[in-house]
Amino acid sequence: MDAGIIIQVVLLLVGFVFLIKGSDFFVDGSSSIASLLKIPTIIVGLTIVAFGTSAPEAAVSITSSITGNNAMAVSNVIGSNLFNMMMVIGIAALLSDLLMEKNVLNKDLPFLVAITVLLSIFILLDWNISSIEGIILLLILIGYIAYLVHTARKDSHAKDVEKPKLSLPKSIAFIIIGLAGIIIGGDLVVDSASAIAMALGMSETLVGLTIVAIGTSLPELVTSITALKKGENQLVIGNVIGSNIFNILFVLGASSAISEIPLDSSLLIDVIFMIFITALCFIFSKTQEKYDKKEGIILIALFIAYMAFAILRN
Repeated sequence: MDAGIIIQVVLLLVGFVFLIKGSDFFVDGSSSIASLLKIPTIIVGLTIVAFGTSAPEAAVSITSSITGNNAMAVSNVIGSNLFNMMMVIGIAALLSDLLMEKNVLNKDLPFLVAITVLLSIFILLDWNISSIEGIILLLILIGYIAYLVHTARKDSHAKDVEKPKLSLPKSIAFIIIGLAGIIIGGDLVVDSASAIAMALGMSETLVGLTIVAIGTSLPELVTSITALKKGENQLVIGNVIGSNIFNILFVLGASSAISEIPLDSSLLIDVIFMIFITALCFIFSKTQEKYDKKEGIILIALFIAYMAFAILRN
């Protein structure tokens, strides 16, 4: 292997370490502040933890948009959302049945389906996500967060609020250190992944759908497995659904608001598959109000088949 490629692979791995550890610090700091403010666990999962674990995707996609690598910005979000739904939920369901809370089942999951369809309409209309469409996505995100805050305030029995792990000064320090790691990691991942793609003759879209998407989704996987070990099943579901919502509304919203994102029609199959998997996860959750081992195996098998297709297509 060429020495230049080896250096870029090392930089890619270093970038992932910065992203994962940065998001870890960010989540710890943010969760402690949430606990100090007495915000319930499911709200923490849908907002703070989801935003923190989506920060790598945000760093990569926004950096890609600024540097003109728009294909990676969109393919990273599509690939990350697919990884979250098929691998994070799939692996978690293999380890333990994931019971669905009523609010998530009846409101948050249908909302994810709706915005996935909306994003697909934006893409399929003219193979372009305009700055106006990006602003629309950001406005929807603001409305969604306002709704969650309103719901949390209405819920007078916040019995599942955890005790803060850190003091307020330490929480703020963790957030600052985490964001710094995320930004540095995002730069390294985009630059090195682009260099590897060019050197190996791979398209930016393929790199975004596979290497970068899986790498930036590792925080969701690690956070979910850790939550399962602690018996926090609701944090797993909230994390995945919240992360996918943030990926679409914030990551793509901010990326396209900064710079209009023209797309290639080769993403058609990926966009359709994302709608299919989101709908399938919704159907699975509605049938038994949980994800079990059988459904976990189906989701993992679908992801392996999709990755094989994406690689062979290139």
